[in-house]
Amino acid sequence: MATVDIRGFCPPPFEKVRDAFADNFAQGLELGARFALAIEGEIVVDLMAGWADRGETIPFGPDTLTAVFSTTKAMAALMVAMLVDREALTYDEPVAGLWPRFAAAGKSAVTVGEALSHQAGLPGFAEPMAPAAWFDHDLIAGKLAAMTPMWPPGSAAGYHPVTFGYLAEELFRRRDGRTIGTALREELAGPFGLDLWIGLPDAEHARCADVRRPPAVPDLGPLTEPRRVAFLTSWASPGGVSLAEWRRAAIASVTGHATAPALARMMAILACDGVLDGRRVLSSDAVRQACAQRIAGPDLVLPFEISWAAGVMRNAGQWIYGPGARTVGHSGWGGSCAFADPDRRLSGGYVMNRQSAQLIGDARARRLIDAAYSGA
Repeated sequence: MATVDIRGFCPPPFEKVRDAFADNFAQGLELGARFALAIEGEIVVDLMAGWADRGETIPFGPDTLTAVFSTTKAMAALMVAMLVDREALTYDEPVAGLWPRFAAAGKSAVTVGEALSHQAGLPGFAEPMAPAAWFDHDLIAGKLAAMTPMWPPGSAAGYHPVTFGYLAEELFRRRDGRTIGTALREELAGPFGLDLWIGLPDAEHARCADVRRPPAVPDLGPLTEPRRVAFLTSWASPGGVSLAEWRRAAIASVTGHATAPALARMMAILACDGVLDGRRVLSSDAVRQACAQRIAGPDLVLPFEISWAAGVMRNAGQWIYGPGARTVGHSGWGGSCAFADPDRRLSGGYVMNRQSAQLIGDARARRLIDAAYSGA
């Protein structure tokens, strides 16, 4: 087995995690990666190795920021949960009560909880548009407000890979006044020293890892119209701008940047009944509401049966975040993930810059998580 320079720390009870981490590199599956595990919000494992750049000249280090794509949704879900906790928002109220134009085309009864659990029927746009249109929040919000759902809202879930961020953002702004990214920095990342970003300032760009795209397209199963508009059109995801502009964009579904320890500590809020570093961030009831199942069954976009909570995925049924039935988490395009296990008060984060073609449950992350549970 080829050796790799693994940095960080991993105490003896978690030695299998180090072995699994090394094995991912030995198999040629990684360029650069980091995995962190927290118990009671305290980081107990933090491993990193490989390269931050495609030229393999810059080590993947403690300050390396990684684009986490849809793992961003866990950040957004937590920020919305904070509004629910403050009674500024409820999961059961109609979206149109906050956003009157959203009532168009049969969407008047769609609730906040349904919108956050991918039940609104708005996974993407059938009509052509420039990929750069995604960087105009008001334009996309207007299109979503006017759009006819692709299935009866509330009857099924179908993953909203990008549009989720605009729905969550519009709800958040209308009740809080700030963007989700701004509130994340002011309420959570700044006070707790978490390296989490939705909308990355230019001053932070130099420490971002290069991303190596996956070698193949994901297997979505039989082609359907919801799958096509969500993933398979030329305008299905934000593009057509510079990398700097993409990093700058505060799209609360896909443009988040983070380190693994920051994700692990953020998810500790859900793992530890709303408490981080001895400070209550969410009430027990807010955690319960955020993590409660809102719909389960065959997803109309992803080729899996999924149990959805309010912006995060429930582990039961998929078992991609360890053995905990009450564990919740989210994965990002190419392999990143973050998870929270309230029964063991354990949470974790995995980031990497060599993407795989797996939609969820990347084999590298699963190997690390399974190894972590062997020592937990």
